[in-house]
Amino acid sequence: MTLPRLSAPLRSHRPWRSLIALIGVLLITLTTFPLPALARDVDPGQSTVQPYLDRVADQVSEFTLDNGMTFIVMERHQAPVVSFMLYANVGAVNEVDGQTGLAHYLEHLAFKGTTQIGTRDYGAEQPLMVEMDAVFDQLLAAEAAGDEATATALRSQLEALQAEAREYVEQNKYGQIIDQAGGRGLNATTSADATRYFYSLPSNKLELWMSLESERFLDPVFREFYEEKAVILEERRLRVDNSPIGQLIEVFLEESFDQHPYQRPVIGYQEDLYNATRENVERFFHQYYGPNNIIATVVGDVDPGEVKAMAEAYFGRFTARSLPAEVEITEPPQTAPKDFTLTLPSQPWYLEGYHRPGITHPDHPIYGMIESILVNGRTARFYKTLVEDEQVALDVGGINGFPGDKYANLIVLYGLTTPESTTEDIAALMRQQLDLLMNEPVSAAELERVKTQARAGLLGQLSSNSGMAALLAEYQAKTGSWQNVFAELATIEAVTAADIQRVAQATFQPQNRTVGRIVSSAE
Repeated sequence: MTLPRLSAPLRSHRPWRSLIALIGVLLITLTTFPLPALARDVDPGQSTVQPYLDRVADQVSEFTLDNGMTFIVMERHQAPVVSFMLYANVGAVNEVDGQTGLAHYLEHLAFKGTTQIGTRDYGAEQPLMVEMDAVFDQLLAAEAAGDEATATALRSQLEALQAEAREYVEQNKYGQIIDQAGGRGLNATTSADATRYFYSLPSNKLELWMSLESERFLDPVFREFYEEKAVILEERRLRVDNSPIGQLIEVFLEESFDQHPYQRPVIGYQEDLYNATRENVERFFHQYYGPNNIIATVVGDVDPGEVKAMAEAYFGRFTARSLPAEVEITEPPQTAPKDFTLTLPSQPWYLEGYHRPGITHPDHPIYGMIESILVNGRTARFYKTLVEDEQVALDVGGINGFPGDKYANLIVLYGLTTPESTTEDIAALMRQQLDLLMNEPVSAAELERVKTQARAGLLGQLSSNSGMAALLAEYQAKTGSWQNVFAELATIEAVTAADIQRVAQATFQPQNRTVGRIVSSAE
């Protein structure tokens, strides 16, 4: 194969209703999970939710292996299935300039198997991988020197070595094993803050999960590296370089942050992705994938004692590692409005974002309620004003905690113009509504509506095994305890109209705002 080159011509944008889906794919952000099954009959009123949460919390236990790996186990015996998640506490925020995209590389390569899984003859395959890496190093040097004749010959040599190595590879062996065992939902995501690996199995396959997952992180082989390089570069072209919305979001983050690592794209910059070597990825893996930086959640038809015994036998083989220092965030407060425009072959889009604190800040739940008041559903203020009444937007929405929420981040509001309107029409009405939120307390009815939405949303995720597995890991990693999931209701109930007005006044200030827009090159 020929390794992909930089940039390709812009193509048409995705349908306008897919912005949130596109952002999730573009930034490889937190996966959404299946709709709830166990709490559909729970009234989202406060009096019924808290007793339910207390019962659920009583079913959760945790233990930590001697090597520092944490396991969180929840018993749910309604069906003979188990959902699993391995949560690596590392994401794009842990990368450095010039080596973006390594966390994303690992998400791909972690499915390539081990010295025993995914190969017909590792002894013959391994020397070919070493030779490929040497050729790629030479290729990078030839390209840097402008020696195209040598570079062309080296590309051909690399292609021949890939073809030879492919003869020893058992394609998708890892996935085949899981499928044959009745597994469902095998996937992984990379975000700014974390990398997650998850799927579900019948409950009698608990030991299979223990074996497979411990092996792929104890004895990984990052085979088919150059094939995956091509796949990742194609992802980058599809989701960013050839996508007007992707370009807008990437520039928006770069403009919004001056020093914060959240300004870098989770998928990685194209040049960094092309230049990445297997050695870079392996070094990143050994830095961040120690057992003391991984959380495992097991939710379903299991016995906690059995889980612990198997975890000690399989994951207890890992050796604890010294981890790199925690990421230091030195982002200075924004002191003046920021504004940029991209002229692209697209319908006009308008985004504005405001800095907000991270998940552990006491005001964190208030931002969720503000988002709900403004953009969640057809009764939300932005939808009623911009879409229904004034008809300047085809759709409006928001992204709270963007691009991650472990550290200080953004609340982002967006709109797509109607053919008769402009991005400035959207901007003016958004600011009108934000001024209203800052200057007038929300009504008791509106406050209760968003609290009910928040309770229902919490119930929804907690009541599926996979959703529970995700939340337990997320809260453990980001707040220090999974138990904070079940304290969420009390936090929601404590929010007042005065709290919402106070946070709105502190946040929606001009000097805290970054605006990004697309105007159509066809105009």
